[in-house]
Order: sequence, then C-alpha cells, then structure tokens
Amino acid sequence: MEKRIREIIDTLNKWAYEYYVLDKPSVPDSEYDKLYDELVEWENATGERAFDSPTRRVGGEPIEKFEKHAHIRRLYSLDKSVTYDMLTAFFTRIKKVVPDPEFTVEYKFDGLTMCLTYEGGRFVRATTRGNGVEGEDVTAQCLTIKSFPLEISYKGVLEVQGEAIIRLSVLEEYNRTAKEPLKNARNAAAGAIRNLDPAQTKERKPEILFYNVNYMSEGELPTQQAHFEFLKENGFKVYPFLRLCKSEEEVFAAIEEIEVERKKIDVLTDGAVIKLNDCTRREEIGYTDKFPRFAMAFKFEAEEAETVVKNVRWQVGRTGKLTPLAEVEPVELGGATVRKATLNNLGDIARKDVRINSRVLIRRSNEVIPEILGCVEHTGESVEVEKPRTCPFCSSPIEEIGANLFCTNRRCPPRIISYLAHFASKGAMNIEGFSEMTAARLLEEVGISKASGLYSLTAEQLSALEGFKEKKIDNLLGAIEKSRRVSLDRFIFALGIEGVGKVASKALAKAFGSMDSLAAASVEELTALDDVGEVTAAAIVNWFADKENGEELENLLKCVTVEAPENRVRSGIFAGQSVVLTGTLQSYKRSDAQKIIEAGGGECQSSVTAKTTLVIAGEAAGSKLDKAKKLGVKVIDEAQFLEMIKDIRRL
Repeated sequence: MEKRIREIIDTLNKWAYEYYVLDKPSVPDSEYDKLYDELVEWENATGERAFDSPTRRVGGEPIEKFEKHAHIRRLYSLDKSVTYDMLTAFFTRIKKVVPDPEFTVEYKFDGLTMCLTYEGGRFVRATTRGNGVEGEDVTAQCLTIKSFPLEISYKGVLEVQGEAIIRLSVLEEYNRTAKEPLKNARNAAAGAIRNLDPAQTKERKPEILFYNVNYMSEGELPTQQAHFEFLKENGFKVYPFLRLCKSEEEVFAAIEEIEVERKKIDVLTDGAVIKLNDCTRREEIGYTDKFPRFAMAFKFEAEEAETVVKNVRWQVGRTGKLTPLAEVEPVELGGATVRKATLNNLGDIARKDVRINSRVLIRRSNEVIPEILGCVEHTGESVEVEKPRTCPFCSSPIEEIGANLFCTNRRCPPRIISYLAHFASKGAMNIEGFSEMTAARLLEEVGISKASGLYSLTAEQLSALEGFKEKKIDNLLGAIEKSRRVSLDRFIFALGIEGVGKVASKALAKAFGSMDSLAAASVEELTALDDVGEVTAAAIVNWFADKENGEELENLLKCVTVEAPENRVRSGIFAGQSVVLTGTLQSYKRSDAQKIIEAGGGECQSSVTAKTTLVIAGEAAGSKLDKAKKLGVKVIDEAQFLEMIKDIRRL
C-alpha cells in the first residue's frame, strides 16, 4: 500500500512539474485526474497524507485576515532607469568597484513579489514582499499554485523570491465568464494572491516565476547565473531567458531583444532587470535605503494616448494645497480604462496649455493615475480652466504661493480628513483599518478634527456609526492602542510637515534624537543634513513656531510614547571612527564585520569620503583602497582587524 501511494505521488508530481514548470505536458488531463482520484481514495483509506502529496495543494478554508511575517533577509525593490544615459551612469558606479563587470539581463515581470521559505527541504511559508522587511502570510493561497515544489534537495533554511503573475491568455479566459471582468494582469495577480478565500486564488490560476535566492543558511551562490541554475535544479519555475553580458553594448542588445519579444509573450512585462553577475562583490557596492546599488530595472517607455478634457476639479490636501484633477473622456491605456488624469498645479495648467474641451496627450506608467503631458489641439469649444477664487470645499480665501494655490482655512474638511488619514497611515502611526472614509466619518459624525482625538475614542462613540459592528470597533480601537508606542522617525512623519517624507524623517530622528531637540533646531542646523533642503527646513521651523501645532503636539505626547533612535555605542575600539570595508574578508561575512564595527562604537560607510577615518582592506580590494590611499586615510588589513576586535563579542 505504502509503495503504491509513493509511486502515485511521485508520478503525479513528475507530471505536474512537466505541465506547470516546464510547460511540456506528457499525459492528457484525464489520465492525471484518474491517478489523482486513486490517490485520494488511498489517502482516505489510510487516514495519512505525505508532505509532498499533490492533494495538499488545495489551500484550505477562507481566512479572516492576513498575518504579518518578517522576512529573514530584507527584500529590496529596484531602482529604475528609463534612458540609456541613466543606465550608463549605473555602469559607471559599478566599475568604480568592479573594473571588468559582467551583467545578467532578465525580463521584469509586472505582478506581485513573493517570498517562499523552506526549512529542512520542505516548504513552510509564502509571504508577499510587503515593505521589504515584513509581508503578509499568504501560505494558504500559495498552496493552490503548482509552479513550485513542496520539497527540495537543499536542506538548509532558504528564502526564494519570485513574481506572482497571471498569464494574459488565462486572464482573457477568466474574463469570458467572470461577473466582474478584471482590468489587467497585474491587478488580477495581486488580487488573486491577496484574496482571503484560497478558492478564489485557485479559480484565477496564478503562477509564480522565480528569479532570486534571497537567503541561504548554508553555502553561498557565487553568481546570478548560479541563482538561476539553483532554482531550476530544485524545481522552481523560471522564465527561460537570462543573458550574460560582458559589455554595456551587450546589455543594451539584450534589453532591445526583450523590448521586441515582450509583445509576443503571454506574460505582462514592463522592462528588463540588469544585475551584477558576481554576487561576491555585491556587498562592496552596497545598498541605499530602498535599493541595491548592484541592480537596476530598465523601464520601457510608458504608454501614451490622446483624449479630451471634459472638466477640471480641485482637490484639497492636508497642507491646504489645491491640486487640479482632470476628468477626461474614457480611453484605454495599459489595459485599463482611464477617466482621470493629474495636473500638478495652476502653473502646470498654464505651462501645458490645458483647457476644457481640448485634446490632450496623457501618459500612464507604473499603474498610477495618468498625467497630462500637454495639449494636442484646441477646439472651438475649448475654454480656459478657471482659477478658483475661494476654496471649492469651504469657500475660504485662497492664497497663491508661486505656482500653487492654498486654502487658508485650517478647519477645511478635506484638509482634516487627509491629515488624519496620513497620521494613521502605514509609514506613520500604522493604525490598521483606518482610511480616509473612516476619517471623514469621525470628523462629520463624532467631531474629531485632531489626531490626538483618536486616542480618546470610545466603543460607544463608534457603535453609533453605521457599519461599525463589535468586531470592527474592537479592531480599530486595538490598532489605535497599538500605535501608542512609536519610533521617533515615524512620529515625525505622522505630523505631516510640508516636505518631510520618510527619508527626511529618518534623517531628522537620527540627527536630533528627540522632539525637543528637533523643535529647537534652526534652519542652519536643519539644512546641514543631506536630506533636508532650505524650503523643507523653513517649513519645519515654521511648523514648530505655530501655537496651534504646539498645543496639538503637546496633546499627542500625552497619548503616545515616542521611542528615540537606539543610541549608538560611543565607547569601544571603533568609537568615533567612520569605517569602510573593501575586498573580501576570509574570517567574516561583510554584514557580520559591520555589526562588529558598530558594536565597537564605529559607523560603517559604503564608500570612501572625506569623512572616512579607517579602511579595512581584504583580498582583491579595489578602487576604494586606491581612493583611501589618495586621501591619506588609515588602512589596515584583515590580520590587523582581527587583532583589534579580539575582545569584542561577535553579535
């Protein structure tokens, strides 16, 4: 009995691999189904089911919500270039570290990034990319997909990265009978994976194309080509296109090949991905806050179309800025029906000569609301876009600053709603389940116009709102309670100061360490930071000088605990040192060496600058070593580094 069950499982898995991974089915569906039914009978009779049994790929019952899960290693997004000049600048940066680099070129697929985890050779979890640090656990949904193995030969802990996609032909077939046809393959794939009911995932027939090994607990892959081969050898579906390029010209040729061929394939793709092939040199090149410096996405030209402007409406944001939104005649663009297009401000309207009833050119890229590029033709019915004399929402006076218009009423409802939604957003206080609609309801029906008012909300107040049942109330109040502890950078971002985004918030938190210090900062001190310009510095100073803002800040600090950045150790063998690692160390991975340096009070840099005080040179150290010598920076080798750290406990 056991022998027969194993024989069936192995046969079915072989057939599934041929069908779903190799796209080369060897038996008709009827034969697969017959053997599958036999396996179900055997499993029902024995009450047992092997880990790699294909009957496990059913996904289970609908779930109530997605749980969060932290990735072992951060999943970065890719920086983008849209011209060969931008790509040439990327090559120049790489060559400063790797004089004779080789690159790989692959398709950039347009779907939902996925991370699959294996332990002891067995699949344990699937998550979305999320913010790169943590994503949503979509294991139940992923189990309905057959383009990846449940068991692999590699026995260590493994994270593999891929793109969940829905083939264009599959989408077309689905839409023939769907009650609500899906607009495009990208949204269809994201919707399939992020559907709480795995049965819906299965019905849409997504698959995953794998392209990267994100983490390995044992061993390292030396090249991107090795990543590709490892994935294939372990049964993961990869797209059969990988070009190894030894020159910039070969990279450009591979990109052009993709641009021509992409219109013939059955998968939605919007560009190419270029990576340094040598994985052993990638750590030297390093990362920005968002992207690896050793890889680049080349985005093909965005789609454009002509349409007619029917009206222009003005929206009010949290700072009071009025933004024009054009309503246009519906036009198909990038697989979606476009009815709206953005204009930046009053000056943008004048510069592009946009008028109502005129024909304009619009562009849509990266699945965002299209923008108007300019006027194509005026007609006899074309009329100027009228500049609002008062706020279209509260009728308060308008202030014109440069090319922008601002509502002067701080109590303007759209300003309050937008601010509350921003305060609660994921990158700020992260109050899950809070939306602009929730903010509008709370303003209109409960009278909450300040962020501090969220922390005095009661279940009784919420129960009076239509649609707020016990579970929804508990979830919202729980999320608000959870937000009472927040890091300094997220709190600064949540305040909604004009020009202060996530990057600037982190820089401010690191530089000043507390709200009191930030509130007392001068324009000169603020502009000394790399991520803060003069306009933003002035906005920060003015924000803290405002009496009403001061009162609200005081109220907020009574409700929440703002956690200062973790203090860097200032004592230790590397105290006060700005350190650059270059070349290959035999004793430590670069990331581990960096932790040791930071534990000893030092600060690690990705490149040699005038600020650098120490360079640790391993084997095959390149241009960084040359630059250090030129600047007169102290250089030590690995043996000297090991002598320095002998008393530091490895983290």
